[in-house]
Amino acid sequence: MKVYSWNVNGLRAIEKKGFIQWIYDEKPDILCIQESKIQLDQIDEKFKSIKGYKAYFSCAEKKGYSGVATFTKEEPIAIQYGIGIEKFDKEGRILICEYKDFILFNIYFPNGQKDEERLKYKLDFYEALFNYCDGLKNEGKKLLICGDYNTAHKEIDLKNPKANSKTSGFLPIEREWMDNIINRGYFDTFRYFHPDEIKYSWWTYRFNARENNAGWRIDYHFVSENMIGDVIDSEILNEVTGSDHCPVVLILK
Repeated sequence: MKVYSWNVNGLRAIEKKGFIQWIYDEKPDILCIQESKIQLDQIDEKFKSIKGYKAYFSCAEKKGYSGVATFTKEEPIAIQYGIGIEKFDKEGRILICEYKDFILFNIYFPNGQKDEERLKYKLDFYEALFNYCDGLKNEGKKLLICGDYNTAHKEIDLKNPKANSKTSGFLPIEREWMDNIINRGYFDTFRYFHPDEIKYSWWTYRFNARENNAGWRIDYHFVSENMIGDVIDSEILNEVTGSDHCPVVLILK
């Protein structure tokens, strides 16, 4: 079973670059996308009727902003939009699908670059989300938490760590949160299987960054410790274009 996660930087924009054909060619079992930038009344029928898939959308109140969507071959047992906290749920960043063997969180974590207020919002989001996840994990649920985390964890996870040491996305306080997630009993699956591999999942559109592979690894599949035994591998598909991010894939037994 393959679970894909991809920040597409606009669902309508990437559709014009062959997105739907890519789904048919790639055949993900589940595809989680972030930054859909679409409202419910703007969702074309072609997104809702991709053959073989059920589609679910969580949209932000603000137009052209944020949003996540999940395309899945297997119909979930239950769908949940948000975690019951208005200031986070209204930005359309959380879509939860419950399956027989695990609960899937499709998450678009906030970016903290704008100002101190947004950085605090980002850190508060981390706290609220993982408090919610911990409650489920403590009940024995297996959790898969994928998406754009908007934080690179270690120096290996970005091309220029020293130059970005004071940039949001690699601030010490944000990196400490990534440590915190691991300390709570979750595994960064790519690092679990590829501890020393240098690979990125996002590149700025400036400075020919992607051509020079001057990127950041900020897209993850984290799983709860009781689920790591179900994971075969975790991959980053650098060759797939169409967005400033590329897809990341989790392979399950």
